[in-house]
Amino acid sequence: MSEFVPASRVSRIKSSASVAAAARVRELKAEGRRILDLTVGEPDFDTPQHVKAAAVEAINRGDTKYTSVTGTPALQTAILQTLERRTGLYYTPAEITIGGGAKQVIFTAFMASLDAGDEVIVPAPYWVSYPDMVLANEGRPVIVPCGEDVGFKLTPEALGAAVTGRTKWVILNTPSNPTGAVYSPAELRALADVLAGFPHVYILTDEIYDQIYFGDGKLTSLVEVAPELKDRILAVNGVSKAYAMTGWRLGYAAGPAPLIAAINKLQSQISSCPSSVSQAASAAALTGDQGFVRESVETYRSRRDTAVAGLNAIDGLSCATPEGAFYAYVNCEGAIGKTTPDGSVIADDQDFVFYLLDQASVAVIQGSAYGLGPYFRISYATSLDIIEESIAAIDKAVQALT
Repeated sequence: MSEFVPASRVSRIKSSASVAAAARVRELKAEGRRILDLTVGEPDFDTPQHVKAAAVEAINRGDTKYTSVTGTPALQTAILQTLERRTGLYYTPAEITIGGGAKQVIFTAFMASLDAGDEVIVPAPYWVSYPDMVLANEGRPVIVPCGEDVGFKLTPEALGAAVTGRTKWVILNTPSNPTGAVYSPAELRALADVLAGFPHVYILTDEIYDQIYFGDGKLTSLVEVAPELKDRILAVNGVSKAYAMTGWRLGYAAGPAPLIAAINKLQSQISSCPSSVSQAASAAALTGDQGFVRESVETYRSRRDTAVAGLNAIDGLSCATPEGAFYAYVNCEGAIGKTTPDGSVIADDQDFVFYLLDQASVAVIQGSAYGLGPYFRISYATSLDIIEESIAAIDKAVQALT
């Protein structure tokens, strides 16, 4: 029997670092170790009861069949109303797509638009999947480092310098995974002014954390600030993070009708449609009582404040205050080059992350996985008790370095 050889698109990419970290934590727990897990980008809350009830009602009604590739009328209406409420802009059904999670929507958007050699500007730190999604679809990720000195955000100067004639997309993730950074309206306007000079460039705004925002009022979207770019912006969102519905796998996007038609054409051949039951639940989430979102955001804010204060109190570590999402990006440069109790030298942030796992039983993810070290990412989508215990264990481990 001949040996299986994967297609080149598989060889070009690597497995998700966050998924790999979560898998390693599960393995260690299965071996009997107690691990303080700060890796998972998933709310620790249960899905709201009224959302679950809507799913049960859909099942009991027999709404368990195929739907249109573009979703049920109820969910389409819920998404269109949500977009108008949040952005002030009107979209038509032909300008939205619905898929099996925001992750699938982004992947399919690249599949629908990238030809070999097309470039995608990816600001770093980035969500680990962006570059590999581009590579899997024959594009070329153009990584633009965005350091802590610029708030981990893409500047107009860096954007202008990165654009070429082959640039197809630029990605903006706000609030950001892994940093929690948020682009202000003024910062978005400045980027829009640059993009106005490059009409061949599309903008993918990943707004999956838009409701988990700690500023005043609501988060501002690029399409609100620059409605003149509406026909080049694909705004991606979903129900996973804000409504604690990660396992329901329902994402959506709004964008120019020709792009949406191409995405939906691919979707018709990939999975036909998202789960009918998940669609019913998502419509209830978007149209129902939003009290869960408000309460969970306040809980995340309290956890953020505890985590940031505790991490900044550790000699050798520092942490900027995230403005959204439920992550903190911790600078561990002060630990690089130091020696562990067993005589090993901490050469980089990956060594430091392994050290924390071995020495403190705390699981975090190295910043190099997100394109910018030496940092590590924590998720504070877990209890205050776990956060406080983890920080104490990290502190003890750092102080043991020489």
